[in-house]
Amino acid sequence: MRMEIKRVYETASDADGIRILVDRLWPRGLSKKEARVDLWVREVAPSTELRRWFNHDPEKWVGFKRRYLAELNANELAVQPIREAMLQGETTLLFAAKDVLANNAVVLKDYLMRLA
Repeated sequence: MRMEIKRVYETASDADGIRILVDRLWPRGLSKKEARVDLWVREVAPSTELRRWFNHDPEKWVGFKRRYLAELNANELAVQPIREAMLQGETTLLFAAKDVLANNAVVLKDYLMRLA
């Protein structure tokens, strides 16, 4: 099973497989047609409080990962739709953040791959 992560603003590709948006908010300035999202799992995104606390501050990255993993562990049912999609084949987790190395999709992918 292959899972990738990709900014939702990047051009969609058939190679993406099932495209899953993992942000709580819809990406600004992007139509649903352009995004080509197959599944939007808001519940798996970091809580509003955690998202605001992190505010994409690189200094808070380690703390964000720890806190987000704790949220995921406390709400394992939230990841179930993604796990089911993974069984169907290739999947791509979509996120809107500008930082491609420090965002919730990076943490979520690692979490899901450990569960697989």
